[in-house]
Amino acid sequence: MFEEGTIIYFDPFYFKNGNTAKPKYFVVLKNHADQNILASLPTRTDSIPQKEEIENGCIELPSINLNCFVISDAIVVTDCGKKFDFKTHIYGHQIDVYEIESLKEIYPIEDTDYKIWGKMKADIFFSLIDCLKNSKSVKRKYQKLL
Repeated sequence: MFEEGTIIYFDPFYFKNGNTAKPKYFVVLKNHADQNILASLPTRTDSIPQKEEIENGCIELPSINLNCFVISDAIVVTDCGKKFDFKTHIYGHQIDVYEIESLKEIYPIEDTDYKIWGKMKADIFFSLIDCLKNSKSVKRKYQKLL
């Protein structure tokens, strides 16, 4: 379930702050000794300044401390042929560490609590990792994990 490059769909996903629960995709970026995972919660929210907008790929704007990997809704994302229904953004400052045991406790049943949406195509996954690990807006401890 927590293999690197796996995209999981939670409905709902319970955010760490406890204030929100909503359907969310979850991308496993790094599995650290089957104890913790470094992951991203992709979003349709576009926080990139309009003049810097891109359709697909990595954008790094050090002047405003913004790093984002954009995935076009026209791109096949998974090995099984799936695409996101909308332009998707993965922001470097939003990646976080999650304890595997805690996730298994909250979401125990596949196809009920979560669905394995697919495995990200290798070229997209490696581009995403490069984008994040070379960014000034990603915390140094996360860059080392990547």
